[in-house]
Amino acid sequence: MATRKTNAKSVTKRAGKPRRAKVFESGLDRAAANHQPLTPLTFLERAAGTFPDHTAIIHGRQHIRYADFYARSLRLASALAKQGIKKGDTVAVMLANTPPMLEAHYGVPMLGAVLNALNTRLDAAAIAFMLEHGGAKILITDREFSATIAGALKLLKKKPLVIDYDDPEFPQSGARLGKIDYEKFLKGGDPTFAWKMPDDEWDAIALNYTSGTTGNPKGVVYHHRGAALMCYGNALAGSMIEHPVLLWTLPMFHCNGWCMPWSLSAVAGTHVCLRWVRAGPIFQALAAHGVTHLCGAPVVMSALVNASDAERKSFPQKVRFMAAAAPPPESVLVAMAEAGFEVVHVYGLTEVYGPAVVNEWHAQWDALDSAGRASKKARQGVRYAPLEELAVLNPMTMKPVPADGMTIGEVMFRGNIVMRGYLKNPRATREAFAGGWFHSGDLGVMYPDGYIQLKDRSKDIIISGGENISSIEVEDAIAGHPAVLFVAVVARPDAKWGESPCAFVELRPGKTVSESEILNFTKLRLAKFKMPRWIVFCELPKTSTGKIQKFVLRDMAKSL
Repeated sequence: MATRKTNAKSVTKRAGKPRRAKVFESGLDRAAANHQPLTPLTFLERAAGTFPDHTAIIHGRQHIRYADFYARSLRLASALAKQGIKKGDTVAVMLANTPPMLEAHYGVPMLGAVLNALNTRLDAAAIAFMLEHGGAKILITDREFSATIAGALKLLKKKPLVIDYDDPEFPQSGARLGKIDYEKFLKGGDPTFAWKMPDDEWDAIALNYTSGTTGNPKGVVYHHRGAALMCYGNALAGSMIEHPVLLWTLPMFHCNGWCMPWSLSAVAGTHVCLRWVRAGPIFQALAAHGVTHLCGAPVVMSALVNASDAERKSFPQKVRFMAAAAPPPESVLVAMAEAGFEVVHVYGLTEVYGPAVVNEWHAQWDALDSAGRASKKARQGVRYAPLEELAVLNPMTMKPVPADGMTIGEVMFRGNIVMRGYLKNPRATREAFAGGWFHSGDLGVMYPDGYIQLKDRSKDIIISGGENISSIEVEDAIAGHPAVLFVAVVARPDAKWGESPCAFVELRPGKTVSESEILNFTKLRLAKFKMPRWIVFCELPKTSTGKIQKFVLRDMAKSL
């Protein structure tokens, strides 16, 4: 078993003026024996030492033990060190949900370097910006994405060292862009490499970029402390006990897979890699590998509930689905339950390491009628255990709004699972942390029991005739129609009212419905002034993580 270097003098740096601690007894000071920086990297070391033969990763026919997962991560760290990678350097990866992506989550930060997992669905220009802005010195890329990477490299004046990954289970035909193959690169590394604990838990562990729908994306910097604490939060929110089995339906490039690549090592779980998210392979993996957990956006649920009979396979276990974005309609939740899934609604942002809020369910709510249960499930919930504070504040006064479930304010976060800030963007960082809170930009309400519910993004509120209309409220009303698969509501200029709701509706496969039927269904659920004035049937544009691109729809609405 490889050893690691520990820090004898590790002191956590804190923002603001130091406070003089009240002395309980002299001589009780921090020392190497009683204080070490928090980091998720020790979870893999522990799992490999405790359960060396337990399966850590399944990828096609590959079954990788924890001892080998750890050794390969050490090889990667060693090989990177031989290439001159050191503390603070950025290593970028353009990888699908494959074993090298998991190895990078350990091997890169084991050197004190920073992992930048790139969104595999972005274009060359966006990738080039991230590589340049993040200062990547090495890029590990899957051949599937070679066309995009080749285009990005052409746009760079200073190019990173490129390492190609050839997937042995799912061979790709894309060009090789570098002179080094990933497996050969690993063979040059030392499986007994003595990796180093971070000097400070505030050190950067990862760099993730926001979607950048209104200009260049912002680089969100994660620290070791937040990543470690997030692992405990995920285990609690997901009810992950020893040896869970996670199917990777969530892209690992998205908020570092909500920190799940690190979280699973804490409970010695098994990663089941899924290169492409399709209903057939998902059901096959559920049946073959005893999957207990999966994560993702509503688009994944849609694929499951709308799967064909040929794609479906039965499985005996109950599977916990941690679902982000808007809460699904009651009909979808019923269909998921009938298919063997327990849906847990979570909410968060890139800036808070992924999900930081969970809709903790109370057993007594099961006795409510359908409408009552739906109203409870529509709420985003309460803070994750490692998040110190969650509030709905008036952004002008920074005072809490009344906890009445009606007064709208901005959802704000404060705690150890909030990012360090935006890379090379001090102005945006100051704005995000104004008043001592992270400003999410999401508008919501607080209920008397402490649960929050989103009402809209600040930019998505529709102001019609001086009245504020929540696009989410209108969407929820339409989404209840059995023929509707996805719906998004945006503001459209209105000569009389200033703005009015315009609904874009994507129907379920094989379903048909008229505009008048949608309006008749909706008017039973909405006040008249909130009713959409336009209904557009189309396939909705979505981001790489399944979120609906409202900025595209706003442009479409203006041209109607």
